[in-house]
Amino acid sequence: MAETTFWRQGPTVVRQAGAQLMDAQRFEELRPLLFSISYRILGSVGEAEDAVQETWLRYAGTDTEPESLKAYLSTVVSRISIDVLRSARVRREAYVGPWFPEPLPTDTLQTQPYAEPADSAELADSVSMAALLLLERLSPLERAVFVLREVFDFGFAEIAETIERSEPAARQLAARARRHMRDGRPRFEVDRRKRLDLADRFFDALREGNLEGLQGLLAADVETVNDAGGKGGGEGGRFGAERAARILVATVPPLLASGASLEPREFNGWPGAILRDSEGKVVGTWVLDILDGHIQAIRSITNPDKLSHLGPTGDVRAMTAERSRWRRRAREATEQEDD
Repeated sequence: MAETTFWRQGPTVVRQAGAQLMDAQRFEELRPLLFSISYRILGSVGEAEDAVQETWLRYAGTDTEPESLKAYLSTVVSRISIDVLRSARVRREAYVGPWFPEPLPTDTLQTQPYAEPADSAELADSVSMAALLLLERLSPLERAVFVLREVFDFGFAEIAETIERSEPAARQLAARARRHMRDGRPRFEVDRRKRLDLADRFFDALREGNLEGLQGLLAADVETVNDAGGKGGGEGGRFGAERAARILVATVPPLLASGASLEPREFNGWPGAILRDSEGKVVGTWVLDILDGHIQAIRSITNPDKLSHLGPTGDVRAMTAERSRWRRRAREATEQEDD
């Protein structure tokens, strides 16, 4: 069998082609797990993809034959993710406006590498926007320990090796992380079918401009928050059901009438939608937090840097300008009819 030579930094690594193919196949089987670990540590789809790719490069460039490939690769991707998070936290402190994790598609339209390694309520809960925002309160090491222990059930011996700390230190980090997460843990609607049904009614009312219908679906203290990163779109706020409904009716139906569209999707385990411009480009995402039959929060993202993994991105400012032109034309048409 012919040999395949890999040229990398350091010594030349020579492997049999068949062995290389087997390595790649084994790695691909574990890719969903590695991505899931990294995304929960980083809250970024792009950075998690890069961390997984770097993990592959390191594995492919070594002669190491680990006893457990899963443990080995999980350790590598976790260490890479911790290092990336340490530098990312500095950037996030200077971020303009509210910061949200990059939206992760988790519905039936999802494709690799976003598929979860297993289908479980625990995994779905841990990837929600609310959970990821709580994880932001933790230090990089606390976050990694919490993800590995509480989400993926790694043993403390493995975790200690991963973070290069003693096992007692790993246990202490886990206890501290659990305490922080427990203190801030939000309540949510556990019945997925109920969540989807309410979301369908919400988006139907929104398309129709049904003010009363929308108001009945929103919690009294509903919060609408947008992550624009200073690149287009407001920041939102806690307006209350009546005012929030009026803002939605005043802004969204005209967008749809001017050529934009809302595509219902599921992000981070919760119902939401993609907002597309008249050319079908992604200009935003919405995620709904639901409890007790009402929408408690609407979290949107219009920062294009956080949307590129969903497809070509559009310009939210250009879309809103088109809405203004549509309003002007509609007003002129009404005035002509009156004359």
